Amino acid sequence: MDGEFETLSGRIDHITYKNEQNGYTVFKLTVNGEDVVAVGNFPFISVGDIVTLRGKFIVHATYGPQFSATECTRETPSTSAAILRYLSSGAVKGIGPATAQKLVKRFGKETLDIIKDQPERLADIKGISLEKAQSISDEYKKQFSLQDLMFFLSAYKITPEETARIYKFLGDSAVEHIKENPYVLCIPGINFPFERVDEIAEDFGIEESNENRIFAGIEHILRHNLSNGHTCLPRARVCELGAAFLGCTSEDVHDCVDKLISVRRIISDNINDTEFLFLPVYYEADEFIASKLSVLVSYGACMPLDALEIDYIENRLHIKYEALQRKVIELAFSGGVTVLTGGPGTGKTTTLNGIIELFERKDMKVALAAPTGRAAKRMSELTGREAKTIHRLLEVQWGEGDRPHFTYNDRNHLKCDVLIIDEMSMVDTLLFESLLRAVKLGTKLILVGDSDQLPSVSAGNVLHDIIASDKVPSVALKKIFRQSDMGLIVYNAHEIISGRMPELDTKNADFFMIDCKDSKTAAQTVVELCSERLPKAYGFSSIEDIQVLCPSRKLDLGTVNLNKLLQEAINPLTGKAGSLSHGGFTFRTGDKVMQIKNNYDICWNKDNGEQGSGVFNGDIGRIEGIDSYSQLITVRFDDRVASYYGTEISELEPAYAVTVHKSQGSEFDCVILPLCNLQSQLTYRNLLYTAVTRAKRIMIIVGDRRIVERMVENDRKMLRYSGLKNMIEEIFNA
Repeated sequence: MDGEFETLSGRIDHITYKNEQNGYTVFKLTVNGEDVVAVGNFPFISVGDIVTLRGKFIVHATYGPQFSATECTRETPSTSAAILRYLSSGAVKGIGPATAQKLVKRFGKETLDIIKDQPERLADIKGISLEKAQSISDEYKKQFSLQDLMFFLSAYKITPEETARIYKFLGDSAVEHIKENPYVLCIPGINFPFERVDEIAEDFGIEESNENRIFAGIEHILRHNLSNGHTCLPRARVCELGAAFLGCTSEDVHDCVDKLISVRRIISDNINDTEFLFLPVYYEADEFIASKLSVLVSYGACMPLDALEIDYIENRLHIKYEALQRKVIELAFSGGVTVLTGGPGTGKTTTLNGIIELFERKDMKVALAAPTGRAAKRMSELTGREAKTIHRLLEVQWGEGDRPHFTYNDRNHLKCDVLIIDEMSMVDTLLFESLLRAVKLGTKLILVGDSDQLPSVSAGNVLHDIIASDKVPSVALKKIFRQSDMGLIVYNAHEIISGRMPELDTKNADFFMIDCKDSKTAAQTVVELCSERLPKAYGFSSIEDIQVLCPSRKLDLGTVNLNKLLQEAINPLTGKAGSLSHGGFTFRTGDKVMQIKNNYDICWNKDNGEQGSGVFNGDIGRIEGIDSYSQLITVRFDDRVASYYGTEISELEPAYAVTVHKSQGSEFDCVILPLCNLQSQLTYRNLLYTAVTRAKRIMIIVGDRRIVERMVENDRKMLRYSGLKNMIEEIFNA
C-alpha cells in the first residue's frame, strides 16, 4: 500500500556493507542530527551522498530497527564543503582526499560541473594527466547515468542488479537506446525475456507490427527452442510460430526474416531441400565442428599396432577382448577420431582401459574428461587416472554474456597426444565446439558414450549426428559380459532398449516395482521410501545415496511437488537451520540442491585453499549455510564450496527430485522413478532407459506398469533439429 511508505532525507556517513554482486547496501544515514540504519539495493551510493529515500521502517530479527528503502534519489552536493566531503570519501574512483582538496581549492563549487563537462581542465592540476582526467570524468558520469537508468527502469520492476547489467552493455546512453528500441533488452548479455520486454514496449506505445518487435520475436523463437534442444528450425515453422506469437501476418514475419538474414542476425541454410534458420553462434559452431572433425580424421597419424600388444594387455588386465573390442582398439591407433558406444555391461570400460594402457606404453600423453563433475569422478574411478570436467580441462575463464572464455582454445592448444571424452551423449554443440578448438592437429580423439541415452540438456545432438553421418569411424558394443552374476538393473536396461518388458517381480532383486495407480499415493510412497524405508533397510543416506528421478516437473509426481514433500520429510525446518525464500521455494541449511545453468562467475573455495569460479548445469550439492540478511547461500559441491548472492540464487533448485534429463552423467546408489498419469509425450523408451542406467545398486519404479509397457513400446526419439549431420556429410564429401 502506498500509504505505508515514508520518505527520509539525509547524508550517508558510513557504509556498513555492500554486496558488489547485487548492490544490496547497509548504510548509516544522518537525518536531522540523528543516525538511521538504512538498507536497499543501491550500487551507486557513496559516503557523503545527500539522498532521499522512500521505504518503511522494519525491525530485523538480528540487527534491530532499520529503514528498508525501495527508491533512492541522490542530490548533487552544491557547496564547496559538501563537494570536498563527497570527493574525499572515495566516491569517485581516482580521487582520494589529497586530490579532492586540490580540486575543490582550484574549482570551488564548480568542481563537479567541471569533472562532468570539462574534464580536460583537471589536467591543469599537478599529478593529473589528460588520460586520468578523462577516467575520473567517466567514473563520475557513470554513477549518475546508472542512477538515472535505475530510476527510469524502476517503473518496470527491473532490479538494480539487472540495471547494472543493462548499463554494462548499453553505457551512458542506455536510457536513449531503450526508449528508441526497448527490444534491445533482448540482446545476448542482457537476455531479458521477450514477453517482459514486450510489456515495456507496450507502455511506450510500440505497435505489434513494429519491425524491431518482429525482429526480436523471431530471435526469441530461435532462442526459446534452444531449450528444446534445437540448434535451428525450419523457416516455415518459424514464420508460422512468429505470426501466431506476435499477432502479425505471416508476410510480415517472412519480410523480417529476409532482413535479419541480410544483416546476418540469423543464418539460412538448406538441409534436405528444406530451408532452416539458425542463430549465428550455432550455425558457426556446427560448421566448425564438421570441418575440425574432417581435419582430425584426415590428418590422424596411423600408428601400427601389433596384435601381440593387445594380447599383452589382455594378460595384464586378466580379460579377453571380443572381436568388436579389438576393432575399437585398432581404430583408436589407426585413425584420428574414433567413436565408441555401448550400454551398461558391454565392456566399454575394459576396452577404454586397454586403449589407455597401450597409448601410455608408447609414451603418449592421455587426457580424460567428461561433461560433469560426477561423470568425471566416475571416469577417474573406472580408469584409475585423473579425469577432469571439460570446463576444467579447458580452464574456463569469466566471459561476457552467456558464453565462456577458455584458456585453451584455437590459439593455445591442449598439451596431450590423446583426448578421451566420456558421456558424449551429454555434450552440447557449443561445448563441443570449444573443446575441438583446443585440440591440436595430430591429437587422437576418442568419443565414448551411450547413444541410446537422452541427448544433451543444452542445444544440439552431437553424438547422434556424428554417428548418423557415417563419416567418423564408430563401433557400438552390444554383447553383455558377466551374465552369470549380472543384476537385474543391467539386464533390464538391455531388455528395455531392445523393446522388451523388463523383469519387475523378482523378489530380493536389485530392480523391482511398487504398483500404484494413484499419483498421490505414489508420491507418498516415494517420500516414505526416501525418508524411512530405504535408509532402514539398506543403510542409505536419504540425501547422499537416494535420488528420485522424474520424467517431468509438473503434477503430483513432478519435481516441483515432490521436492516440497521430500524436503519436509528429510530436512524439516528447525530453530537452528537458516532459511531463505526464493522463486516459490524456501531453501534451508542442509538442503540438497542443483545448479540449473552454467555460471562462470560464481566463486568457490576448496578445502585445500584453492580458489576458482564456475558452477555448471547439473552440478548437485548441499547447502552449508544461509545468511538471509545479506541474501547469501553457500553450497558444497563435493570438494568445492560456492557462494550465491541475490538473483544468483534463482540458478539453484531443490534436488531431492530431479528430472531424468538433468540426471545424465550421474550414477546413484539408489534410484526411484515415479510413473503415474504420465503425459503421452513423455512415454518413450530412451527416457526410461536413461533413468534405469543411473542406478548402481537399487532401482525402484513406483507407479503404473501400463505406463512402463507404453514407454518400452514407444521407440520414438526426441526430435532435435540440427545442421551438424548435414554439414559433416557435405564437408567430408567435398
